[in-house]
Amino acid sequence: MPELPEVQALVDFLAERIVGLAVTGVELGSFSVLKTFDPPPQALTGAPVDAVSRHGKFVDIDCDGIHLVFHLARAGWLRWSDAMPTTMLRPGKSPIALRARFSDASGFDLTEAGTKKRLAAYLVRDPRDVPGIASLGPDPMADEFTREAFGTLLSGRRAQIKGLLRDQGFIAGIGNAYSDEILHVAKMSPFAMAASLDDEAVDRLYAALRETLAAAVATASGKPAKELKDAKRAGMRVHGRTGETCPVCGDIVREVSFADSSLQYCATCQTGGKPLADRRMSRLLK
Repeated sequence: MPELPEVQALVDFLAERIVGLAVTGVELGSFSVLKTFDPPPQALTGAPVDAVSRHGKFVDIDCDGIHLVFHLARAGWLRWSDAMPTTMLRPGKSPIALRARFSDASGFDLTEAGTKKRLAAYLVRDPRDVPGIASLGPDPMADEFTREAFGTLLSGRRAQIKGLLRDQGFIAGIGNAYSDEILHVAKMSPFAMAASLDDEAVDRLYAALRETLAAAVATASGKPAKELKDAKRAGMRVHGRTGETCPVCGDIVREVSFADSSLQYCATCQTGGKPLADRRMSRLLK
């Protein structure tokens, strides 16, 4: 799933190419991808692109006051073309969910692999009309997201820190991969309780969060859309690296599996050398 660094890179990529152009068409390859009905896709035709921005993991293209907002979900992606095919998109005939065309003949397709179709697009006059945006927590890269603000968010939270970092209503933009990375940098167990963290631990976690995301944003910046997935994988220290060597201590990267996801961690760096039990089998160690 694209997370904050990759989504920011997509925003920058699109902004460089489409701001100032006009939309010449929006075509649906899947009627279910569009979650709104007013305004209709035809309302974008001829509208100039004024800005491209990010809300958590949502991309927001402002077309003269009408916003094309999309969330790529777990298996979605954006495929850019400097010269789009001239043939119209036929619904249900390809993995393409939505196609957008612009006045210099360029455009992009939103695609989604697999059978679980979760990619979502919205046409709204105010981005806050998108339910997922309206409920977002603070952006962790914003200037106002200070150590003090982070500490206030954590205060009294009787929840495991891994789950909180992934909770979009708590902090916007972090998913499974970067939460693993942040916790590895912070040398913290994924299952530490937020309310139990002392000031030093909160300092360490805040610094790890900001530094990890900033480094990932810098790495992704300027890369073409088609290279972002590979760049993300290459930059991971522990996420997706079960059985490999921890780059910090040389221990083996371990995994805890859930019904539809997994997390990776280093026992030496994060849990005092104690492996975490698989939740499916027994209680997790802290």
